[in-house]
Amino acid sequence: MKAYYKNNNGLTEIEAWIPNCWINVECPDKKEKKYLLEELQIPEAFYNDIEDLDERPRIEVENGWTLIILRIPVKSNDVKLPFQTIPVGIVFKGEICVTVSFQQTEMLTDFVAYIKRKRIDIKDNFDLVLKLLLSSSVWYLKYLKQVNQKIKLAENNLEKSIKNEELQALLQIEKCLVFFMTSLKGNDILLHRIRNIKSQRENFDPELLEDVEIELRQAQETTNIYSDILTGTMDAYASVISNNMNTIMKQMTSISIILMIPTLIASLYGMNVPNNLENNIYGIWIVILISFLLSLFGVFLFKRKQWF
Repeated sequence: MKAYYKNNNGLTEIEAWIPNCWINVECPDKKEKKYLLEELQIPEAFYNDIEDLDERPRIEVENGWTLIILRIPVKSNDVKLPFQTIPVGIVFKGEICVTVSFQQTEMLTDFVAYIKRKRIDIKDNFDLVLKLLLSSSVWYLKYLKQVNQKIKLAENNLEKSIKNEELQALLQIEKCLVFFMTSLKGNDILLHRIRNIKSQRENFDPELLEDVEIELRQAQETTNIYSDILTGTMDAYASVISNNMNTIMKQMTSISIILMIPTLIASLYGMNVPNNLENNIYGIWIVILISFLLSLFGVFLFKRKQWF
């Protein structure tokens, strides 16, 4: 899907390309790929880098073209991984500025709507990059709130019953937080590299730079806090499971010892030696009664020592 936006006291969508407009391409098909590579002549290496889902945030310059890759959060259709991050590439040279992503995202749609609604002016390509970084940090925080709700839900389920499903849910959330931490760290490094570009230092809006840095730091700290909470929760429930297992094993050991008493008596009575009960019509009942009483006595001793 391809869209053109003109910067006119906010963003206005237009039907065709004009100089200095912003071209946003999401999930490009073969026709749009051909347009990017042949008509706009974007370096194919840049296109392939953006297509790589594991590409790290970075800035690169080649033949006058500038490539900036940042990672943004997205909701995933994979039940085992509810949130993940994807690369978004901003490629520009002269009058051409293109953003490319290989997955539709809520962030970019919301970004366009927000710029339109607030009538925010985008000064240049680097200003667009900084505003996208700011928007991505805000969306990290939005998704982190949803992650926190999933953590609370998993904790509530674990309090009712400790099953593999609940523990697996926590592991899935932990994976999401690892992706978030890695991507936010990469975006933070990218921000510092952009700030250190000598030719652009005077053009940067200091307030915008400060906002981006604050939101990035907040998203990183929030992710670290949730990760620490999740690690502590999983360690706590691992201890609970271990204690429950120890209690069950103690109970099973106690039961096996108690059941051993009637077996021992029956074994002794069944030996082929005189015991004065072989001719007694009540012999079997006497043996059963003795076994029962000794078993009760064993249970009483175990309870007195609080072995259960």
